[in-house]
Amino acid sequence: MTGTALTAFALTVWIYLETGSTIQFAVGFILSLLPAIALSPFAGALVDRWNRRTVMLASDMVGVCTSLSLALLSGLGVLQPWHIFITITIRSALGAFLVPALNASVTQLAPRNQLGRANGMVMTATAVSQTVAPALGGVLIVAIGLPGILTIDCVTFLLNIVILLRIRIPRPAAPKERPAGIFGEIREGWSHLATRRGLVPLLCFYAALNLAVGFVDVLFTPLVIGMASVTALGAVLSAGGVGMFLGGATMAAWGGPPKRIHGIAGLAVPLGFFLCLGALRPNIALVAVAAFGFQFSSMIIEGTSRSVLQTEVEPGLQGRAFATFNMITNTVLFTGYMLAGPVSERIFEPLLRPDGALADTVGRVIGTGTGRGSAFLILLLGVAVLIVARLAYLSRDLRALRDDVPLTAPTARNAAPKPRVDAVGSSTGH
Repeated sequence: MTGTALTAFALTVWIYLETGSTIQFAVGFILSLLPAIALSPFAGALVDRWNRRTVMLASDMVGVCTSLSLALLSGLGVLQPWHIFITITIRSALGAFLVPALNASVTQLAPRNQLGRANGMVMTATAVSQTVAPALGGVLIVAIGLPGILTIDCVTFLLNIVILLRIRIPRPAAPKERPAGIFGEIREGWSHLATRRGLVPLLCFYAALNLAVGFVDVLFTPLVIGMASVTALGAVLSAGGVGMFLGGATMAAWGGPPKRIHGIAGLAVPLGFFLCLGALRPNIALVAVAAFGFQFSSMIIEGTSRSVLQTEVEPGLQGRAFATFNMITNTVLFTGYMLAGPVSERIFEPLLRPDGALADTVGRVIGTGTGRGSAFLILLLGVAVLIVARLAYLSRDLRALRDDVPLTAPTARNAAPKPRVDAVGSSTGH
């Protein structure tokens, strides 16, 4: 994970340094999401068909090839942005297969009562890689250059391959009957989710949070730069990274609450609170505390949501379940990315200029000037998250989710009007 995160950081930095174009930088960002979104339904169905270890091995092998190709082009001095765009597209497509295969494999490897802890371990590793990559990447890109970082990436891919070859991942039981064609399997996966009590409300809840996260991801840097230096931004990002790490570690040690609503909607309350806190005043210490709390809460929510899918969805359908969740949540995340800049720049920033329409009202509380429009928007997003958390607590289906009481039977009001094919002995979940 760390090698891949280092490479992702280095490639984005290289594009910006070589071209100086924010448009080309944004193109790379878009290409990192769109292929995964488009391929997720098909990838989920194929992950449920194929051996999941083989899927992960193939993904790592292709990853090695992409890194070697870029290292060679960079070493020869002929590397161009379009080479990197192709690589980003390929890796995004690989992620559409790798993520559901990894998440579904956890169900096959960990005892059911340890799924929360297992997910916490996976997320802790992710947090470490995402925290280390920017700090280490900034040093390494100067010390050893892009070819050196790509070489490290190749080594980590090869280590992944060696580890996977030594692990046996049990395959879920084959279904007694399978829908005709891949589109039939995609429909089967959605039907399985739609008729399981609590899963559609969970998907809607998770999508709403990701829309807010999409806005915050884009607005966060202008918010901090508007009140402090780039060095301060690094410190705040580090505080968020520590929150991610401790959130994952807490999930690994604890496993999450038995009553899953407390790990989902319950942790959304502090998440919304920390969004409001970070936007309340132009104070860098306050923002650092908010970043820590936000990331800590988000890790518990994510770990609990994964455990719910792994518990509620049959193992043979979990590839499709995770892929469906990833597709929908990534789509709303991408929507947030696209809307955040225009909404902040054209609507909220003018409102909180020193002479803006809200300068004498809202501005007296949160301040005026550069970045305070973004702060006001983040504050409103925090309030929206608190409302979503309250609505989630009002959902009887979400309140009924428990790790120790699987609700795999469809409810009467949610049952499909036609006979379903998914009552088989194998499935997989998110």
